[in-house]
Amino acid sequence: MEQQAVWAIGIFLVIYALIISEKIHRTILAMIGGILMVGLGIVDQETAIHHIDFNTLGLLIGMMIIVSITAETGVFKYIAVIAAKKAKGDPTRILLSLMLITAISSAFLDNVTTVLLMVPVTFSITRQLKVNPLPFLITQIIASNVGGTATLIGDPPNLMIGSAVKELSFMSFIYNLAPITAIILVVYIPIFVWLFRKGMRTTDELKQSIMALDEKELISDRRLLRKCLIVLALTLLGFFTHQLLHLESATVALAGAFLLLLLSGEHMMEEALARVEWMTIFFFVGLFVLVSGLIETGVIARLAEQSIELTGGNLTATSLLILWLSAIASAFLDNIPFVATMIPMIQEMGNMGVADLEPLWWSLALGACLGGNGTLIGASANLIVAGMAGKEGHPLRFTQFLKYGFPLMLLSIVISSIYVYLRYLL
Repeated sequence: MEQQAVWAIGIFLVIYALIISEKIHRTILAMIGGILMVGLGIVDQETAIHHIDFNTLGLLIGMMIIVSITAETGVFKYIAVIAAKKAKGDPTRILLSLMLITAISSAFLDNVTTVLLMVPVTFSITRQLKVNPLPFLITQIIASNVGGTATLIGDPPNLMIGSAVKELSFMSFIYNLAPITAIILVVYIPIFVWLFRKGMRTTDELKQSIMALDEKELISDRRLLRKCLIVLALTLLGFFTHQLLHLESATVALAGAFLLLLLSGEHMMEEALARVEWMTIFFFVGLFVLVSGLIETGVIARLAEQSIELTGGNLTATSLLILWLSAIASAFLDNIPFVATMIPMIQEMGNMGVADLEPLWWSLALGACLGGNGTLIGASANLIVAGMAGKEGHPLRFTQFLKYGFPLMLLSIVISSIYVYLRYLL
């Protein structure tokens, strides 16, 4: 093995190990790793920049701006209170309503943004009902990762796959992944009811306090809300038709974001841009450069070759290997750097004679997104909810989430394995 390949592997493994340890912020580590790849001459700066996926970055920034402005109107709180009132204040029905809202919102916003909006509302409702909020939070974490699996924009791994594989449109993700996510959610509903049945008791008086809430008061700016809904509708229409329009998804998202900034006025711009998760954006930048060192030195190609040797090039075996490997790895590691490593590996398999890569892409998406439910560190949304819960005096422990999340994750991967086999491999 060439000296540069050894250096690339060494830098990657050290940075990855430090990211897992969570001793230093992952954004700092990813950027240092990328800088080392360039600084040591493993990749030159021009090549490194070429490997940065600006389509993924543009899509993330655009959607973050749209969601941050929309959140200012109070519409997300309004939806949650409406759902609680439709459930007649019954804790079990509210739990399922908030779970479904979280899943659907995660598909069309993103799971991190969704939980940031849903958790404060959840605490407000559970306080009024005097019930333990943790069952609500656990179901919302799991629902956010399942719902985010359904679309191109729901979860970062899907963004990365869709950006790398131009043939996979926004509609391709919905057509291939939405059915299986819907099946998984339907299977989960009775399980959640059974698992959390003991903590769903409250009094009739407390139920009435929920019914007495006036959801109309939660809408703080109706004029801005109308503008947000129009722009959201146009942006989603753009996602559905972006291939017909010959536009990248990032162009659609950024066009929507800056149209909304134009309509809402300059006074919103500074605040909206400040709410963009720049740490996440720079994490992606560093990560793309970090992985470029493995690509340019041939490490990825060698891994792809060994994987094909292991499965004998059999499409069924390769698809299921990627599905289960992605799920288990994503439960214990951050799924974003894992997917960043897997994408070029699957592309290399195509160069080595695997004719139909589509089952491999859907297996990677399902494994990486659903695997995030395995542990509390499996996805960014999980950690964000745990942090918010701790601040409210209801800490969500690693082992506490593990006993619910890991078995449910395994169940979802078993269902996904059957789905992938029947739909693509039979």
